[in-house]
Amino acid sequence: MVGVGGVVIDNGRALLIRRGSEPLRGEWSIPGGMLELGETLEEGVARELLEETGLQVRVLELIEVFERIVYARNGEPAGIGGENLDRPRFHYVIADYLCERISGDHAAASDVTDVVFADEQELERFSLTETALRILHKAFAMDRARRGSAKKS
Repeated sequence: MVGVGGVVIDNGRALLIRRGSEPLRGEWSIPGGMLELGETLEEGVARELLEETGLQVRVLELIEVFERIVYARNGEPAGIGGENLDRPRFHYVIADYLCERISGDHAAASDVTDVVFADEQELERFSLTETALRILHKAFAMDRARRGSAKKS
């Protein structure tokens, strides 16, 4: 399954969401979701951010593409037939993009229970996955580089 995510950095802070559904229910993460049939990656990022956070964004550039494979826990159905021993429950290929806010006020919507802007030094307190932390640090570096090159122009 193809997923997309968008890292919005606004005034030196990144937008985080708390997921309301699996995978990662109840955990803080980067906003995003599943790509719809016929939708480009960038269209999917913009739609997902609008649905989950109420923000209209401009998708700027790709941060990273990665895989997330979530295995079923013992006794938890993994898929067709209910088999569950070390079988993948979810397998996503996710493309995360750096975005800039165009308009809107951030608010939890869709399958999100909370939204917050956090600066780079605050990220550790949100118990993000190792992958999300890596992507967020890359996004902050990309944002600093963009702002630095904009000042020189």
